[in-house]
Amino acid sequence: MLIGIDVGGTHTDAVAVESGKVVASGKVATVHDDLLSSVLSALEIVLEAVSPEEVTRLNLSTTLSTNAIVEGRTDEVGVIVSSGPGIDPYNFQTGKFYFPVKGSIDHRGEEIASVPENEIVEALDKCVAAGVTVFAAVSKFSTRNPSHEEFIAETIASKSDVISLGHRFSGQLDFPRRIATAYYNSAVWRLYNNFADAVEAGVRAKGITAPVNILKADGGTMPLERSRELPVESILSGPAASVMGVLAQQCVCGKDEQGQEKDTLILDIGGTTTDIALLVACSPLVEKDGIAVGSFPTLVHALKTCSIGVGGDSALHYSAGSLRVGPERNGVCMAEGGSTPALMDALIYCGHASFGDVDSSRKGIELLAEECGMKPSALAESAMTLAVKTISRAVHEFIKEVNSTPVYTIREILRGDEIVPDLVSIMGGPAEAFQKLLAEELQMPVETVPQYAVANAIGAAMTKPTFELELFADTEARTLFIPVVGERRRVPSTYKLLDAVLDAKEALMNYFAQRNIAIGVDDIEVTEEQSFNMVGDYGTVGRNIRVKCQIRPGVEI
Repeated sequence: MLIGIDVGGTHTDAVAVESGKVVASGKVATVHDDLLSSVLSALEIVLEAVSPEEVTRLNLSTTLSTNAIVEGRTDEVGVIVSSGPGIDPYNFQTGKFYFPVKGSIDHRGEEIASVPENEIVEALDKCVAAGVTVFAAVSKFSTRNPSHEEFIAETIASKSDVISLGHRFSGQLDFPRRIATAYYNSAVWRLYNNFADAVEAGVRAKGITAPVNILKADGGTMPLERSRELPVESILSGPAASVMGVLAQQCVCGKDEQGQEKDTLILDIGGTTTDIALLVACSPLVEKDGIAVGSFPTLVHALKTCSIGVGGDSALHYSAGSLRVGPERNGVCMAEGGSTPALMDALIYCGHASFGDVDSSRKGIELLAEECGMKPSALAESAMTLAVKTISRAVHEFIKEVNSTPVYTIREILRGDEIVPDLVSIMGGPAEAFQKLLAEELQMPVETVPQYAVANAIGAAMTKPTFELELFADTEARTLFIPVVGERRRVPSTYKLLDAVLDAKEALMNYFAQRNIAIGVDDIEVTEEQSFNMVGDYGTVGRNIRVKCQIRPGVEI
């Protein structure tokens, strides 16, 4: 029995899934000041029909980290960076407590100049005086040699709660992205871990002993314990749940008349936002280098999505002779007890939906129309048209952006013709109300996803656990090291990148085999592979090799 919980901007949904079938579901309002209460309330509804002992896995998709960053509720972070010559580290400053220090490691991983301890201590003292207790340490070539980051961490350890080290996020040589990733990881660390503590305690108190996983932005899951170290990975897990919800219900992947797999546009229309994504040949698109958080590019791998401020509860405004829909949300629509008319009330007024207190919806639209000097029907129609055109415009911009850059899916890089979606799959509470309107505007088939109201929770429930490991090899020293599984052994000087890829895959398969989980080579995705020569006085003396691989994100079918 799988349980999925999706914490959305308006509602928190929970489902229990057995053999691909939803056997129980629950929906509650999301309390933004107390997300835990929303999670446990939704879970309680499901547990009325499901015994806690039956649960084998609980997957949670949460907006906590994303909302904390957007709303400015993160901790101040002491960021200590060592860039070496040739680059101005102040170009990548994050936050107020940002301290470049001397020290340099070259691209081969050789130390050119050590980091002065007094500069680290001086930065630490300034942070402590300001009450800063979370830190990030990043050096330019730490992916080749992390010793400077580790030295900084050792120096400040006694006065810090957490230290995010840049080399632990990726082997990718992108100094600015590593700075931002380490910064955000520490910024949300305390808030996220307090939430994780409460979630774990709450779930166990309900009698569930099954593993708890967190949905990642890339459409996979990670164990709750690992997410405590890498809370930045939980950013944008909500849009990922949308994509996995479509895949989980097998409502795409049909073929066209030429036998080619269809490309599908996904629209998740919630109460607050609409999330947009694409499946190309039944495979999600991914941000190859990492997503941008705020104005900073990061190393967080994620499915390629876009969010706009249009949803069922988007408030209706009229000023200076024009009507506006959202992006603000003044609570729920009037049909659900709200105090001001929202987009959903306009849809109800025009007969595209019918639920809740229909009379309140009608009265709200009529009162706003009277204030605006419009007929109620005209105001409601205008609101619907504006919302649909806003979504349509965002869809076309998203597709244009996808077609203007190299397109990557979970499986591979795609080249060739432009991507033109064959159909649209929509989900979310307002999905049925929007189906016909969007079909007319987009001029393509629009289908509602089965179980559209809780599709995100289904996606969360059925998303497979993923695991990744990194292999490091130094052919000059003739050593191989896989930290996460504790494997260390000798390799010949002729060891190559291909050997490393094969060994990394074998280690990953052995890891799962020891846990009685069968996986095949085709289930493994190599996300990073790097090999660079180390040069001595008389030429190449060896190679430094790094490979990262993982079980590819997917759903239980």
